[in-house]
Amino acid sequence: MIKRILIGAGLLVVVALLAWPKLRGGTPAAGATQPAAGNQAPLRVEAVVVEPQPLQDRLVTTGTILANEEVELRSEATGRIVHLAIEEGRRVQAGELLLKVNDQELQAQLQQARLRLRLAEDRVQRQRQLLEKQGISQETYDATVNERDVQRAAVALIEAQIARTELRAPFDGLIGLRYVSEGSYISPSTRIATLQDIGTVKLEFSIPERHAHRVRVGNRIAFTVEGVEGTFEGRIYAYEPRIDAATRTLRLRARAANPQGRLLPGAFARVEVVFEEIPDALTVPAIAVIPVLGGKQVFVYRAGRAVEQPVETGLRLEDQVQVVAGLAPGDTVITSGLLQLRSGLPVELAGFDLAAPGTE
Repeated sequence: MIKRILIGAGLLVVVALLAWPKLRGGTPAAGATQPAAGNQAPLRVEAVVVEPQPLQDRLVTTGTILANEEVELRSEATGRIVHLAIEEGRRVQAGELLLKVNDQELQAQLQQARLRLRLAEDRVQRQRQLLEKQGISQETYDATVNERDVQRAAVALIEAQIARTELRAPFDGLIGLRYVSEGSYISPSTRIATLQDIGTVKLEFSIPERHAHRVRVGNRIAFTVEGVEGTFEGRIYAYEPRIDAATRTLRLRARAANPQGRLLPGAFARVEVVFEEIPDALTVPAIAVIPVLGGKQVFVYRAGRAVEQPVETGLRLEDQVQVVAGLAPGDTVITSGLLQLRSGLPVELAGFDLAAPGTE
């Protein structure tokens, strides 16, 4: 019996020791006061002032610089070069003679054909006079006229063959490296040189098919080239009217001025395609926009407190979102501490002059 009494007394002491801290903390001491909700310290946050600014809806991709016009010069005729006016790096005009292949045999054939033509024309003239006097039949005269026409065609054929021995510049451009010399024997498969027009360059690039419906001829682009300082601008002038099934992209081409020849064909370019330009858009950092049931909202700073503000958004860029409704120029949008904010919570702006517009 004494043992049971001692065990029971020990259990009561343990229970009392465990309950004592709770009993002590549950009842406030006399005269003690709890902090009032109105005396809560303001939450320190960061914010931005919304102001109208230009906004571009754009896409970044890569492309290749192409010459406006480019051709590999080759001769149509086979033979020995007797005249070569191709100087590497020289600008030439359209129609300028660049190369001449030996045509002595063709010149002799041309002289022979012209003599036959002259004889045929004299015969036609004489027989015309006889026909008027009914000295020959109409059939005989027609055969002579036909012979004259055949000789004219023979002259034209030889002249065309002689023209093929001459290589002329098809357009204004810049001669590249030369691969033949005067006296070389060439054929249509012989590579002679290249001719390129780079006063204006083309830029070829591709965009994902999901953006294909947004691109238009005339859209502006901006691009940079490795090793060349500055940003260049151009305009889209054409596109392939089909989606590449292998890459699921749409191929486009743009033109850009190259007055100083700084852009060289074959260069790699980083391209920004501008789909839309808004001169006075209101934008906020993307982190400030909070999805809520039925729409989106931001917290704005008003009279020292955070206030919920429903908004409607437009374009969404990498780190900015356009606000098309719900904000006005000068509003101050809170961009930090969003998980702790609630409407009416006292806040303090970090690094802001409270007299600045939109922060009063």
